[in-house]
Amino acid sequence: MTNPLLVLADHAATWRSRDLPSDVAHHARRALVDWFAALLAGAWRPPATLMSAGLEDETRGGGGAVCYVSGRRVPVRHAALLNGTASHTVEFDDIYRYAVYHPGCPTIAAALAAAQANGADMDGLLRALAAGYEVSCRIGLAVQPSHYDFWHTTGTVGTFGAAASVAVLLGCDAERTAHAIATAATMASGLQQAFRGEGMSKPLHPGHAAEAGALAAMAAAKGMTGALDVLHGPAGFAAATSEDTGKWEKSLARIGQPFAITDMTFKNHGCCGHIFAALDAVRDLHLEHGFAAEDVVSVAVGGYKATKEVCDRPDARTEQDCRFSTQFTVATMLLHGGVRLAAFEPARLADPAIRAIMPRVTVALDPECAAAFPSKRSAKVEIRLKDGRVLNRHQHTRKGDPDAPLSDQDLSDKFLELTSDAVGAGQAKALLAHLWEGTALPGIVPLVVNRAYAAE
Repeated sequence: MTNPLLVLADHAATWRSRDLPSDVAHHARRALVDWFAALLAGAWRPPATLMSAGLEDETRGGGGAVCYVSGRRVPVRHAALLNGTASHTVEFDDIYRYAVYHPGCPTIAAALAAAQANGADMDGLLRALAAGYEVSCRIGLAVQPSHYDFWHTTGTVGTFGAAASVAVLLGCDAERTAHAIATAATMASGLQQAFRGEGMSKPLHPGHAAEAGALAAMAAAKGMTGALDVLHGPAGFAAATSEDTGKWEKSLARIGQPFAITDMTFKNHGCCGHIFAALDAVRDLHLEHGFAAEDVVSVAVGGYKATKEVCDRPDARTEQDCRFSTQFTVATMLLHGGVRLAAFEPARLADPAIRAIMPRVTVALDPECAAAFPSKRSAKVEIRLKDGRVLNRHQHTRKGDPDAPLSDQDLSDKFLELTSDAVGAGQAKALLAHLWEGTALPGIVPLVVNRAYAAE
């Protein structure tokens, strides 16, 4: 078998000099706009704020990368860690649905930090992002769907996206890029139990992936070597984290067909993506039939395995738990018509009206939806009303998926909604314009939110 790591490294190394197609460049900017939206919304919240405080003594020497949590220039690894963590906090980050993976958090966090520290421009960053997305998404394809039984793909596979993108920015040839990817493999981690229970550690997964991948690339650029059979070997990454040594032929055959960064899902709801199809169905049925939330007797959601195992949380209470609760988010959609940042404010988490609806929402495994996963993220919803009507919808895809995409205007609106409170409306608009059209890299963007409140 062809060594998949060498194929991926060869591909990544070409992005330093190959033509950058206009559509790839545009989609890379879309990913950057979406990442900054999630980043700045999470930069003033725990756990990133807590981690920043804990690491403060380590950053007094400064550096060339920007940490958007502290608003300071810091070393690359520090920026990658904290920015990667912050960008995953409010659950608005992008998705490569075929690999059950959020590539932006680890890949952009690492690549932007390395680009800032090494004097790259926007063109260099966009090339690095295309490479990092492609490498990591193909590895994700090779190990799914069984990888997702125990592993959080964004923490594991994200390490490869960070390593490949930083290797491109550091000018690594194919050989050194291969060693960067190889070293990244042995640091890849992220357990599903971190978000099936309580705690703040889930956002740390992409932060750690960004830092570990950046470290692997920085070391490889100086000559450190890794085990080049680490992806497909009998005791390698795929063997350890999936049911076999990887579906490499299928994965590698799809390189650039299309490029992964042009085939992304951008979130339209601020919660776990495994709930999105159900939320879309509830929203559309509500709009089509005009019933009120108090008219609902029951909502039955049929979904795929992760919808049931990860998102069936009938008594969710905390912000973390509620972002993964079908019951909480469906009740919120019925009452408020959307699941955005305001859905997880303290008053909403304890809202008696939401709590009254949650017991009426049930989640079950649907064989048809399960068979379509991960290529399709579908749901079947049945809503029973007090007047006797029974409304059904089979939601085959999600708003924001490549076959039902958010437009550039949708992304801009989402960006301004998520960032204006954090950095101020004027600064948000200026940054947005720069991300769409600028040729230089973005720099420090000071937060203006009440940081004393954010640290509580």
